[in-house]
Amino acid sequence: MSEQETKSGFIAIVGRPNVGKSTLLNQLLGQKVSITSKKAQTTRHRILGIDTDGAYQTVYVDTPGLHMEEKRAINRLMNRAASSSIGDVDMVIFVVEGTHWTDDDEMVLNKLRRAKRPVILVINKIDQFKDKSILLPHIQELTSKFEFEQIIPLTARSSEQMPALKKAVRDYLTPGMHYFSEDSVTDRSVRFMAAEIIREKLIRYTGEELPYSTTVEIEKFQDQPSGVTLIHGLILVEREGQKRMVIGNKGSKLKTIGQDARRDIEKLIDNQVNLQLWVKVKSGWADDERALRSLGYGEE
Repeated sequence: MSEQETKSGFIAIVGRPNVGKSTLLNQLLGQKVSITSKKAQTTRHRILGIDTDGAYQTVYVDTPGLHMEEKRAINRLMNRAASSSIGDVDMVIFVVEGTHWTDDDEMVLNKLRRAKRPVILVINKIDQFKDKSILLPHIQELTSKFEFEQIIPLTARSSEQMPALKKAVRDYLTPGMHYFSEDSVTDRSVRFMAAEIIREKLIRYTGEELPYSTTVEIEKFQDQPSGVTLIHGLILVEREGQKRMVIGNKGSKLKTIGQDARRDIEKLIDNQVNLQLWVKVKSGWADDERALRSLGYGEE
């Protein structure tokens, strides 16, 4: 296919924390590239999801949730990563949650006004409404706030409205070469994805016990002569009490996290994995920009 026939473009997926941006990205791609949980601010890095369909290549940019509170260095870096994405793309998908509208949603909308990019509004989690007519006054109110190209109500966990959203996005792709190979799904390394899978399980199994004062660093990712991939993962927490929480009674919680993460990593790399996890206390890492950059934050 010649260069003249192909089309491509970058599409940012933005919104406040916990509205379903990563779930939407995974659904658009038909596979998981971005971790999800019910907790806000699960996504910390800007991640590209690449969807190539014949002549069209759509590069979705999944961003951390934009939020007004910037109490810690990690929050500032996450906001910076999300904000910078808006100005670097061809169009934006703005995700909101049902009829909930918050100050953070208003802040995101103000950034979109300044960016002057075409915006598709996605109203997520409409499965929570038995009577969909409840959405109509809310949609009318939102259209008075901003001139959206389209408004698409959907449920990100379902594939039902994905063809309509993909079709709407394609109108904003521009003629030119594809940026990535046809079989690429993300720009992130397998090493990065393994760290994210471990962090997803960490969030899942610690529930509300553990705040967001934790991250994962892959210290070793090595194919062994036996054919098994050896992975050493270091879980960083800020306090000794958090370390005990992650390890659990006689190491039970850490073992469960490791077993669940290993299964997902094996699916990702299609190979047997020997995953070994350690927990280390590193006080104040989430407030230290230098430490955060060494862990890969703010490099996007």
